[in-house]
Amino acid sequence: MSDSEEIIKIIETLFQAGITKDLSQLRDIHLNDPKFSSFSDLPPYDLKDYQNTIELEELRFVSISDYTYEIKNPKISIFGDAAVVAIELIQKGMLIDNKAYTGEHMIINGRATFVLVKQPTWKIAHIHLSKI
Repeated sequence: MSDSEEIIKIIETLFQAGITKDLSQLRDIHLNDPKFSSFSDLPPYDLKDYQNTIELEELRFVSISDYTYEIKNPKISIFGDAAVVAIELIQKGMLIDNKAYTGEHMIINGRATFVLVKQPTWKIAHIHLSKI
C-alpha cells in the first residue's frame, strides 16, 4: 500500500467510526503525544489535546445515528515523514437527544485539514474541521 493510500485509509477510519460505532480505533489513528492538537467548528472552540479530542469524537459519533460521510477532492501532500491532507467533507445523520427522545436531521458541508506524521506508521497529529 502506498503512503497516500495508507493516509486516506486512516482518515476514512476516523469517519467510519461514526458508521460502525467501533470507537476503539480512534486511539490508534491519532498521535498520542503532547504535540497533538485539533480545532473544530463545534464547541468547545479551543485548541484540544489528544485526550479531549478522543472524548469529543466518541461523544459525537455515539450521538449521531444513520451517520454517513463523503470525502471529496482529497489533496495529499507528503513531505518525508509528514503529510498534509485537505478534503471537502459531507456528513449526514440524525442527531439524537436521548433524554428527550428526539432527533434532528443534519447535513454538514465542510472542509477538513489533517496533518499526519509517520512514527513508524501514519498517525493524525492535527485536525481542523470547519463548515462551509
